Amino acid sequence: MGQQIALVAAMAGYRVKCHDVSEEALRKASEFVDSYLAERVAKGKLTQGQADQARAALRFTGDLAEAAGDADLVIEAVVEKLAVKRQVFAELDSLCLPEAILATNSSYIVSSRLADATRRPGKVCNMHFFNPALVMKLVEVVKGPHTAQSTVDAVMEAARKMGKIPVLLRKEVEGFLVNRILTAIRNEALYLYETGVASYEDIDTAVVHGLGHPMGPFRLLDLTGIDLSYHVAMERYQRTGDPAHKPSPTIVEKFVRGEWGRKTGKGFYEYGGERERG
Repeated sequence: MGQQIALVAAMAGYRVKCHDVSEEALRKASEFVDSYLAERVAKGKLTQGQADQARAALRFTGDLAEAAGDADLVIEAVVEKLAVKRQVFAELDSLCLPEAILATNSSYIVSSRLADATRRPGKVCNMHFFNPALVMKLVEVVKGPHTAQSTVDAVMEAARKMGKIPVLLRKEVEGFLVNRILTAIRNEALYLYETGVASYEDIDTAVVHGLGHPMGPFRLLDLTGIDLSYHVAMERYQRTGDPAHKPSPTIVEKFVRGEWGRKTGKGFYEYGGERERG
């Protein structure tokens, strides 16, 4: 999702540097940006001048110091593993300007579990975009007990400048707002499927046509990534030791098979040659 967040910011007029440890990932991200902007111009959604301006504002680099050294706001979007995020935040803290804000795009890990890896806890918070970030308007901003009000105000304003609709969580809670609700629906959907009550297709159909959701929980899992669901559940289980927090057998099976959804071409549904570009 990082490449989409970077492009959203660049299109809003920010100067952006997008970093990844993988040169291949950076190459694909650059190609995605070029194709996306060209498509928007072709559809009349952007002028060529606007597209050129956004592209000129966005750079890709494999050097974290180059990317973050002069940043005012850093948005981390690495894998949902606490140890990895803590390592990234510690490194960012040593590289960034003292006044820089460090935000995590994590959908579950609260920033209080990252802040003590830095020497700037007041400038650490959650800034959670939704997938696909180029389309979804909502951003959840979470104020941890360590987070300064000035940090929250700056992040909320940055989200608005990016054309997003930010909502503020005044205190930390597992899963934030949207994912707490979606998790309850997803867990019940998995229970109904695993106990043989209905097929995943019919469960999705019921949620779409009975509740008015744009897609059912299984298709949504494919979109957001079954690997993400697995990692989030495992992180929570390892922290709490509660067997109820383990990923469901179906999620484990899909994860082991590499059937992670759109990004791999198959999850609960098959996508043929279609791959997740965002």
